Amino acid sequence: MNIIEVKGVKRTFNLGEVEVQALKGIDLEVKKGEFLVILGPSGSGKTTLLNCLGGIDTPTSGSIVVEGKDIVGFKEGKLSTYRRDTVGWIFQFFNLIPSLTSAENVALTLEMAHDRKDMMKRAREALDLVGIPDKANMFPSQLSGGEQQRVAIARALVKNPKIVLADEPTGNLDWVTGTRIAKLMRDLNKREGTTFVVVSHDISITGVADRVIHLRDGRISEDEEATLEAKKVMSE
Repeated sequence: MNIIEVKGVKRTFNLGEVEVQALKGIDLEVKKGEFLVILGPSGSGKTTLLNCLGGIDTPTSGSIVVEGKDIVGFKEGKLSTYRRDTVGWIFQFFNLIPSLTSAENVALTLEMAHDRKDMMKRAREALDLVGIPDKANMFPSQLSGGEQQRVAIARALVKNPKIVLADEPTGNLDWVTGTRIAKLMRDLNKREGTTFVVVSHDISITGVADRVIHLRDGRISEDEEATLEAKKVMSE
């Protein structure tokens, strides 16, 4: 069963008199519970595609059907609800608030969603889920890069989203830590049944994927299962 169906998505930006085609007709299906990696170099359009899937950006043309509804046609109020209730985000640079503890950073997601019941308890449970319950009262400056990314993952998962979108989640980490984070996301994907769509230029992350999409110059160039070689690297 597909949770996401993308058909003919194009995204054009006008930079002065120059027209830039970031996406040039994307067709893509994502199964419910799948761990999909979109691989591509800088400028390939992968972040633009992720932003369109998350309702942050709007395609110039085409459709993005999520659970049977085309989000491209949503008005802002409905789109905000979609972003709040359906999608969780993980970013490369963590985006944690320095003056808040780990638990407070996670709880802030619930605060912004006006879902305040047992907020701090749920935040601590999310931190336990990603393996750092003992870091709940620490500030970002007291955490390693990998621990900060775990807080960011907990923040994405605390509201129980159906889809997690991750933009270069290992890009700001060393290889060993990045591998651990990739394995953690895959474990959560299997355990919670949450659909993950991850964009990256790091080929090693394909080792945890169900499927890999290669994006080049705004087009899908390949669609394949994760390679056995990459999976072997992740299992070491």
